[in-house]
Amino acid sequence: MKPHINVAVVGCGYWGPNLIRNFKSLTNGTVKLACDINQRRLEDMTRIYPDIEAVSSFDEVLVDDDVAAVAIATPVASHYPLAKKCLLAGKHTFIEKPFATSSAECSELIDIARQNHLVLMVGHTFLYSSPVRKIKEIVDTGEIGDVLYISSRRLNLGLFQKDINVFWDLAPHDISIILYVMGDIPLSVNCQGKAHFTTNIEDVTTMTLNFSNGGFATIHNSWLDPSKVREMTFVGSRKMIVYDDTEPLEKLKIYDKRVEPPPHYETFAEFYYSYHYGDIYTPYIKQVEPLKVECEHFIDCIQQGCEPITSGTVGLQVVQILEAASQSLHNGGVRVDIDRLEPEPLVPHPSSAERLTVM
Repeated sequence: MKPHINVAVVGCGYWGPNLIRNFKSLTNGTVKLACDINQRRLEDMTRIYPDIEAVSSFDEVLVDDDVAAVAIATPVASHYPLAKKCLLAGKHTFIEKPFATSSAECSELIDIARQNHLVLMVGHTFLYSSPVRKIKEIVDTGEIGDVLYISSRRLNLGLFQKDINVFWDLAPHDISIILYVMGDIPLSVNCQGKAHFTTNIEDVTTMTLNFSNGGFATIHNSWLDPSKVREMTFVGSRKMIVYDDTEPLEKLKIYDKRVEPPPHYETFAEFYYSYHYGDIYTPYIKQVEPLKVECEHFIDCIQQGCEPITSGTVGLQVVQILEAASQSLHNGGVRVDIDRLEPEPLVPHPSSAERLTVM
């Protein structure tokens, strides 16, 4: 029988309570400690979960020998120092996205986790969602043909952040999904945007990722749109997929549509595109809360001694792209190459994906 894993959740603001709720629902793990400097937030958590111990000092988390793992849901600037202390204290560590504020910080945390044989996981929740995993399955089977381009829009009115701009806030979702589906890291990125209300904190951005096979992806992020939009389009040479995460049930639609150039022509007058219009269908997808799957996967990786699907390496790749996008943004949108160097895996492991079932 695998040991029961006690978790401490650090940060009980916007996202921390969701982590507490899902870790509490597991059979092989639970929440022992909730940590926050805001006493009112702690009181809210203990009122909902009377069996949880509330602490305002992070040091109490580090010295508690009954706590095997820590989940960090604090502002991004604090991710690196808190995670480093957790790993050096021998705690398996889960960090909400983005992983850290720089690739150097990410690499150091990966090295510490590897040296101490600890699980380090980044909270790219969408990679545990049924629709995204279904998209990956469809693309891998070749049903839509070659992926020509991906368009992603993640827009809403707020929530304005004080320490990071809109693409550091929202684009990690889009980037992690694109990397997962493409199975590749882009060569370069272009990014433009504007700060309308807070100096140097852009609230509207557009970036383009350029891949080695000629494919590309566009990502539009905004805190200044009237409606909430969570939509991605995957255009293939044979079919197209539209993923609308705001839809309650039919989140995916497959369009049997494509453009076909003429196979042969001798003059410009003979050149005509052929447009194919076929059926639209919605695949069945079992609805499972991605965050619960993610939390369960973290505990499973600790118990099995294996590397998470959203490992530190995945988190590093996303931050490398964000860094390159920041360079491009601050230099007028010029093309910036992305550092494609990858660190060693955390530990030798069987495929985590084989044990993860979300369909």
